[in-house]
This record gives sequence, C-alpha cells and structure tokens, in this order.
Amino acid sequence: MVTLRPLAPDDAPALTRVYSGASIRHTTGKPLTLDQAHEKIRAALARAAEDPRAQWSWGILHEDDLIGLIALRRRTPVMGTISYILREDSWGHRYATQAAHQVVAAAFTTAGLHRLEAMHHPDNPASGRVLIKAGFTRIGTADRDSETGPVPYELYALETDSNGPPPIDH
Repeated sequence: MVTLRPLAPDDAPALTRVYSGASIRHTTGKPLTLDQAHEKIRAALARAAEDPRAQWSWGILHEDDLIGLIALRRRTPVMGTISYILREDSWGHRYATQAAHQVVAAAFTTAGLHRLEAMHHPDNPASGRVLIKAGFTRIGTADRDSETGPVPYELYALETDSNGPPPIDH
C-alpha cells in the first residue's frame, strides 16, 4: 500500500534517488542534482499556494520511504494530465497503479476535472499497464521531440461523467 503526501523540503535527497538510474531513461536521461531537487520541491510548494491551483505534486511513499513522485496538472478548466516516476527498486509492486488511482480520484473530485490524459514513452510499456489499470484507455500517439527526432509517445485518456469518477480496477 502506498500513501501520497505533499513534498517537503527534506525530501530532496530522496528525490535525487528517484530521478536516477533506469528511472530517468525515458525522461531527461540526466540524474537530478541535490540543488535541482530542492528547486523542484520549492516550485511544488509555491504551486500549492496558487489560487486557482494548476498543479499538485505528491511524494509516493511505501511505508515511510519516498519511492516516487506523481503530479496532476490542470491544462484547461476541465482537463488535466498526470505523470509519475518511481525509483527503479520499487518497480513491479503496483505502487504506481495505487498512486494513480488516488490521483484520479482527486482529479475528479477535489480538482473538479472531467478528463485526464497521460502518455508514456513507447519503450516503457509498464507505464501503459499502470494507466490501463487506473482506468485509462489508449487513444493514439502524440509525437514528442527528442535529440534524435520525434518520438511517438503512447497517449491515454480517462473521462468521468455526471455519476462521478470511473470505477477503480484493482
């Protein structure tokens, strides 16, 4: 079981462990420095104070260990995106799926969104399985620029209706 909590200033060393090794292969490809981790946390805390709020960032904890980060970004008044990253040694335990379920619930209730989108690198099918288990449906691809040219990221969406959030697939 995982819990989510807002980031705290003393999370910087743990974030550098999350943003390293294989975990960053399909992101920037560069490890996060301690200074960058502190800045990431400062930015998340500043965004938490904004009104209206456009972004939420939570640390993903297993027991008391910060193993990842998950974020919800409001892109329009009714549509948002989610993204997540887990420390490599925590892969394969359903932690990302559990965290995604919690963020989906927050998106459709607290944030008042009606649609969520997410994408993953084509060489990271495990992330697609997380999204499917969290209720998303694959809707196509979206090209993202890379150093070697456009990469067709897998694109997913999840919508709610007047009956509330979609059911959770355990």
